Amino acid sequence: MRDNDYKNSASSVELSLPVYRIAMALNCHFAPTPKKLSYTRSGSISVVSVTALAGVSGFVRNAFGENVLSRANEAAMLDIEAIEDQDCFIPHVTLSAFIDATARHSGEETLGLLLAPHLSIASKGCWGQYIIQASTLGAAIKRGIATIGFHSAGDSWTLVNHNRIARLGFASPPAKGNKGYSHVACGTAAIMLSLCRAFLPDRWRPRHVGLDIPRPRRVTEFEDTFQCPVVFDAPDVAISFEAKLLDARHKGPPPRRLITPADLARARLECARLDRLSDILTQQVWSQVLTGTLSIESAACSLDISVRTLQRELKREGTDFRTIANTMRAKRAVELLLETDTSVTDISASLGYSDLPHFVRAFRNATGMRPKEFRDINSLAVSS
Repeated sequence: MRDNDYKNSASSVELSLPVYRIAMALNCHFAPTPKKLSYTRSGSISVVSVTALAGVSGFVRNAFGENVLSRANEAAMLDIEAIEDQDCFIPHVTLSAFIDATARHSGEETLGLLLAPHLSIASKGCWGQYIIQASTLGAAIKRGIATIGFHSAGDSWTLVNHNRIARLGFASPPAKGNKGYSHVACGTAAIMLSLCRAFLPDRWRPRHVGLDIPRPRRVTEFEDTFQCPVVFDAPDVAISFEAKLLDARHKGPPPRRLITPADLARARLECARLDRLSDILTQQVWSQVLTGTLSIESAACSLDISVRTLQRELKREGTDFRTIANTMRAKRAVELLLETDTSVTDISASLGYSDLPHFVRAFRNATGMRPKEFRDINSLAVSS
């Protein structure tokens, strides 16, 4: 079944479909017609892959303790660690809220600098792996520029070659206006440096790093972290280096599995295709479902709008929060029933249902059968 067969991600599953088609329908990626990411009455909402925070929760726990991590998760209204390796998206404001809360509750004014040594392009899921599998640094950067839409909406990479100096730039207008952006900017610079270092000698240092944040009181901390001069109030986050290094070849072993743009398309939505509020909300609800906590209040807060505005805009688009939530829960239930031997009771609890009968009714409404019946029939189909 093709993605565009399901242009409205909040639509209910057709009960007349055969069982195997129900499973495919609930598990396929949503891919609406590409348009500019915006909706008219509530402003624009942009999203980023949750892999942007990969490894950060573990660092926060080890450096500052469980209490600070809990506070950060409360601010983000998501258990980030539970989904950081998933191919799902969160609003930029959710990422910023997590980082800002970590900085505030830990008392670290330069959290981004502490995080920098622990961040890498390789941890950004299939998108990051695709980039660093390029044969040269220049080819890797071109891959990043061409496929940034599989990682985020509203962000951009640029490469300028002038007077034998290459400048790799990264701009994120959606994140820049949020609290905690100074930490995000430092982390972004660290990730870009990790890309360069995947191709360049260990002794290599950039000519300078540019940060689009105000000049801090203690500049030396930044220069010590990045091991080069740092320019503040820059137009974007940037790494400058000799242009001849664009021809440097990858210094690591050959990849065990090659990744193509088609693989990215199968694994992730292209963010530019999220053209309605309901599309973006579906991504946020999916993130909530994966963590087992689901609420319209959290969803509205993560999108920086009120519950009433969210309900009004969804109604305008012909859907509602409950429909989207039930569809995403059913999708996850199908995955767990088909791909694990987890009991129906445990699946119900993991999806945040208050009791088993509630889950059974919701699943039957979505698929036309009870969870156990669904699993048994599909097990027979596979064995035959």
